[in-house]
Amino acid sequence: MNNAESAALSLAARERGWIEAASPSEADLILLNTCSVRETAERRVRGRLAHYKAMKKKCIAASPGSRPFSLVIAGCMAQRLGEKLKEAGADYVMGTFARSRFPLILEAVELGLPFVESDEKPVFSFSSLHNDGQESPFRSFVPIMHGCNNFCSYCIVPYVRGGEVSRDPVEILNEIRLLGERGVREITLLGQNVNSYNWKEGSVNFPCLLEMIAKSIDTARDMNSTGVRWVRFLASHPKDLSDDLIRVIAENPCFCRHIHLPVQHGSNRILAAMNRRYTREHYLELVKRLRSAIPDLSLSTDILVGFPGETEEDLEKALDLMDEVKFLYSYMYHFNPREGTAAYSLPDRVDEGVKRQRLLRVIDLQKRHTRELLKSRLGQEAEVLIEGFSRKNADELISRTERDEMLILKRDAGAVGSFCKATLNTLRGNTFRSTK
Repeated sequence: MNNAESAALSLAARERGWIEAASPSEADLILLNTCSVRETAERRVRGRLAHYKAMKKKCIAASPGSRPFSLVIAGCMAQRLGEKLKEAGADYVMGTFARSRFPLILEAVELGLPFVESDEKPVFSFSSLHNDGQESPFRSFVPIMHGCNNFCSYCIVPYVRGGEVSRDPVEILNEIRLLGERGVREITLLGQNVNSYNWKEGSVNFPCLLEMIAKSIDTARDMNSTGVRWVRFLASHPKDLSDDLIRVIAENPCFCRHIHLPVQHGSNRILAAMNRRYTREHYLELVKRLRSAIPDLSLSTDILVGFPGETEEDLEKALDLMDEVKFLYSYMYHFNPREGTAAYSLPDRVDEGVKRQRLLRVIDLQKRHTRELLKSRLGQEAEVLIEGFSRKNADELISRTERDEMLILKRDAGAVGSFCKATLNTLRGNTFRSTK
C-alpha cells in the first residue's frame, strides 16, 4: 500500500513539472511517506528526520540567506502525530486524510509559503496508473479501497486511515485495462481488508468485483490483447472470506493460486483479546474449504506473538496451528504497543526477552515448513511471469510462479515481461532454479 501511494505522490509531483533529484543534497523537496503499524518503522522515520534536520542546518550555515530543501512528512505517522512532527524538523505534514491536497503543498513549496489547511472534506485519490516504485514494470498495484472497520485491539490502522471507503468498480476496471495496454501483466488489488470491498451498500461486493475483473480479462484475451493476465489481492481477513469468494477464485484461472490470509495467532483466548472475531476452528475450517476447492493453492500469513497475557500454552497453540496449515511463508513479529489502540493499556505485558525467544521459535518452525514445501515442488513444471534480470547474474532472469515462488532461469532478454513454462529443477535458499 505504501509503495502504491508513494508512486501516486511521485506522479502528482511530476504532473506539476517536478523531476526526481539524483540525491537528497540536490533536492528542493524531500518527502517521507511513513508507516505507523510497527514501532520500528516510526523509529526509522525519526532517525531520518534527525538526519535531514541536521543536513538542513548545515546547508543554511554554508549559505546564509539561501532557501534549503523542504521536508514533507506524509502517511500514517503524519496522521497520528500531526504538527508534533514539525518540532522534529518537518516543514509540511500531510496525513492520510490529506493526500488529495498534495498539489497545494507542492504549490506552497514552490512559492516558499506555509501550507494553510482548509475545512474542505478531502477526496481520496486511488489512481495507480504508474509503475514507479513497483517491483517490475510488468506488475502493478491497483488500490480498490481505503481504511478499515475492524479495530483489532493491537492495530493503529483504523485510527490513521479511517473507515472503509470503496472505489467505483468502473474506475477499477478502466485502470486495469489501461495498465494492460501499458504492458502490465500482473496486478495486485490492494486494501486494508479487500474482502470487505462494498460499493454502494452491497450492489457490488468483492466476489462480484472479481467476477467483473475476470470477465474483462477474458474479453481482452478473446480480442488478442496482451493485457493483464494474473490477479492477486492483499490483504484478506478470515472472517470475511466467503464461500462465494472461494468459488469465484476456483472458477477463474486469472486469479493466482496464492492467498495471504493473516491468522495472527492460534489461541482462541488471544484471538478474542485481539478482537479478530474468529476462532482457530473457523480458520482451520476455512483453510480446509480453500484447499478443497483450489488444490494447488499456497497460503501465507501474519503471526503476532507476545500479546499481553500470552502464556506458553497459548504459544504452543499457535505453533500447532502452523504445523497443521503449513504456510509457504509468514510475516512474523512480536507485539509492539501502539499508543491509541485498545491493547496499549492491557495488563500482563510479556517480558521483552520472552517475546524475542518465542518469536525465534515461530521463525524456526516457519523456515522448516517453507523448506519442506519448496522441496516437495522439485521436479514439477510451473508457469511463471518473467519479471526482470537477476541482481547477481545479468545472464539470468528472475521470475515468479502464481503460487508466489521465485525462480531463476536462463532465457533471452526479450523474454522479460512474458509468461513461460519452466521446470523447478533445483533449490538454492528459497529460490528455485530451472536448467531448461
